[in-house]
Amino acid sequence: MSETTSPKKRASQTTASSLELAHAAAVVAEENRAKNIVVLDMRKLTAAFDYFVIATGASRRQLHAISDEIDNKFEKELGDTRLGREGYDDSRWILLDYGDVVIHIFDEPTRDYFSLEDLWAEAPRLDLSKVLHDPAANEASRLAAESDEHF
Repeated sequence: MSETTSPKKRASQTTASSLELAHAAAVVAEENRAKNIVVLDMRKLTAAFDYFVIATGASRRQLHAISDEIDNKFEKELGDTRLGREGYDDSRWILLDYGDVVIHIFDEPTRDYFSLEDLWAEAPRLDLSKVLHDPAANEASRLAAESDEHF
């Protein structure tokens, strides 16, 4: 069942920018051992939102932990309220809608199947090397951002 409060992008009610929110979601995902964290810049492709944050978890418990911790960080520290949540009960793909930032937390088979990065291939990937602490994630993020710059 959907927990959506508004289908439209809302004016941010927080002092954090959409980029800061996307970075915060990526950091929380990393702190909860998510893998393959990607932030796509959607601003030139749609007016509906600014960024997609995409991460992979290994289990239902981990997907819930990542989702819950992002909600806690956004609400308690950043003063932002979630507009909607999908997939929490099924726990294969949890979508958190914060208006300007949409967060996708997948299990690996579901992420591979839907392949949002390929679907939105024209969206530039942000370089997260200054945000994330995992050296492997930083290198992958930096290389992806560099390859986007060459197109």
